[in-house]
Amino acid sequence: MAREKRLKFRRSRGDLIYSVVTYIILGFLFLITLYPLYFVVIASFSDPALVNSGQIVLLPKGLDFRGYERIFELDRVWHGYLMSIYYTLFGTLFNLFLTFTIAYVLTRKDFMARNFFMKFLMLTMFFGGGLIPTFILVQDLGLYDTPLTLIIYGGVSVYNVIVTKSTLENTIPYEMYEAAAIDGCGQIKFFVQFVLPLSKAIIAVMALFYAVGHWNDFMNALIYTNSEELQPLQLVLRNILIEGEMLANENLDPDLALLRQQQAELMKYGLIVVASIPLLVAYPFIQKFFTQGIMIGSVKG
Repeated sequence: MAREKRLKFRRSRGDLIYSVVTYIILGFLFLITLYPLYFVVIASFSDPALVNSGQIVLLPKGLDFRGYERIFELDRVWHGYLMSIYYTLFGTLFNLFLTFTIAYVLTRKDFMARNFFMKFLMLTMFFGGGLIPTFILVQDLGLYDTPLTLIIYGGVSVYNVIVTKSTLENTIPYEMYEAAAIDGCGQIKFFVQFVLPLSKAIIAVMALFYAVGHWNDFMNALIYTNSEELQPLQLVLRNILIEGEMLANENLDPDLALLRQQQAELMKYGLIVVASIPLLVAYPFIQKFFTQGIMIGSVKG
């Protein structure tokens, strides 16, 4: 009995040491991950001279909101916001529709060609057509410089299809469909009334993945759009930064050049904050589904 108590004490002490070390490591990783974002926030409304000299470390100094004032005075920033919201909303809905319909079909045991199509989809993860052939295809289809391009381009991620397929197989047994089919339930009705309501966690996870991709989409907008009215927020912010750097580098009076450089520095940090706020606000609302959806989808593939 005494020996068992000693072993229990040793195990408890070892668990305590393990927990302390784990929390220290995780806390350190949390700090080094969080600090760059925190620094960008405080630098966005601090004195640019103090930021450039390295005097801004933990707290903002010399409050200066000229960067934000300049950003929100620009109408194209607000228009870029609206376009990004438009692309993100409809693009994510399109992605979810394709992902879940494909994944559901691949889970059906009565679909004889599912192994063939699964291998065909996985083949696209290793080979692609390349930028130039893709650009020519988009141009020939009449999608160049249209809003539809940024919505349907890259309509489905094969990795997300695999995760969704695994989730559906683990949460919705095939026997459920067989029971529903006996009562006269068809595939579409079963998908809408049973599969989707039982897949809220993985829907939230996939929506987050696709929405982040659309919101941060910069390269596709740069390549496949030319009109300013179609540019999403990320491309608008990039153009503003380039213009600010060009103005700061012009041959001007030294004091005026310094002022423009400071404004460009303020806008640089402010633009990062402005572009990140929507996702930072949306993430807490779907966080509770995130871990659950990922863990279920990773059980088997």
